[in-house]
Amino acid sequence: MGGGKGGITVDPRKLSKGELERLSRGWVQRLSDILGPKKDVPAPDVNTTPEIMAWMADEFEKITGDKTGATFTGKPLDKGGSEGRGPATGLGGFYVFDTLRADLGLPEKCKVVIQGFGNVGLNAAQIFTKHGHSVLAISDSKGGVYDANGLDLEKLEAHKKATGSLSGFPGSKNISNEELLETECDVLIPAAFENQITHENVSKLKTKVVLELANGPTTPEADEILFKKGIPVVPDVLANSGGVTVSYFEWDQNLKGEHWSEADVFAKLKPLMEDASKKIFQKAKENSTDLRRGAFILALERIKEKM
Repeated sequence: MGGGKGGITVDPRKLSKGELERLSRGWVQRLSDILGPKKDVPAPDVNTTPEIMAWMADEFEKITGDKTGATFTGKPLDKGGSEGRGPATGLGGFYVFDTLRADLGLPEKCKVVIQGFGNVGLNAAQIFTKHGHSVLAISDSKGGVYDANGLDLEKLEAHKKATGSLSGFPGSKNISNEELLETECDVLIPAAFENQITHENVSKLKTKVVLELANGPTTPEADEILFKKGIPVVPDVLANSGGVTVSYFEWDQNLKGEHWSEADVFAKLKPLMEDASKKIFQKAKENSTDLRRGAFILALERIKEKM
C-alpha cells in the first residue's frame, strides 16, 4: 500500500465509457492473483476516478468472492469509499506545511504558487486560502494565471468550467508553466507531474520552500542545488502522504465493516501528519541533511527495528 506505481498506457479521454470499463475490469482479471487486501492494494492516481476503482473492486469480488472491498481504495462513498479521500492529499500537505512553517522560517501568512489544477492542486489552493494564505499563481497542463493580490479561486473555477481554460481570467495575467515555477513566492507547490524542477530551471526559482504534492516533481540534481542554496524541499514521501494515509483508513474501515465521518477521518489524519513532520524535521537536523534524506533515515531505522 503506497509505494508501487503501475498503470495502463492509454489516454482515457479517448475511450468510450464501455471501453474504459472493459479495460479496467480486464486489468483486474489479469492481475487478480497478485492483488488482495493483505497482498497489494491499488489506489487511484492521475486519470483514475472513483468509478474506475468501483469497477475494479467489483471485478475482484466476482473473481475471488472477497466481499470486503478492501483490495481497492478511492472508491465512491456508496461502494465502501472513505469520507475525505478527495481532499486528503491537499489537506495532508497543508498539515505538514502548518507544522513546519515556523521551523522553515516562513511568515504567518504566505504567498503560495501552485502547479496543478486537478484534485490535489485545487484542493490545496482552497485549503491554503481558507487558512488566510494567498495563492498568487496556479496552472493546469495548458498554462496558468497570476495575480499579485491573490486569485479568487471560486471565480477562477467557474471561469475554467465555462471556458475550458484558466487563461483569460479577468484581472489576472496569463503565464506559462515555466514562468509559474519562477514566480517569486514563499511556498512553491508542484502538484502535477514528475521532473518539473530540474538542474536547468532550479537556479531561476524564487521561492523560500518547495512543498512537493506531486510524485517526484524535483530531480535529484535539483534537490542537491536547492539544499546548497538553503531552500528546503518538503519531500513528496511526507508532503503528499495524506492521500495514501486516507487510503489506509478506507482499507481499515472496509475490513472492520465501518464507515467513519469526514470529521473523524480528518481528526485521525492530522496528528499522524504532524507527528511524521516533526520526526522527519528532527532527523534531518540531527544528521545535517535535507528533509528527504531525513525521511529516508527515519524509514530505514523503523524497518531495521521491525526486522
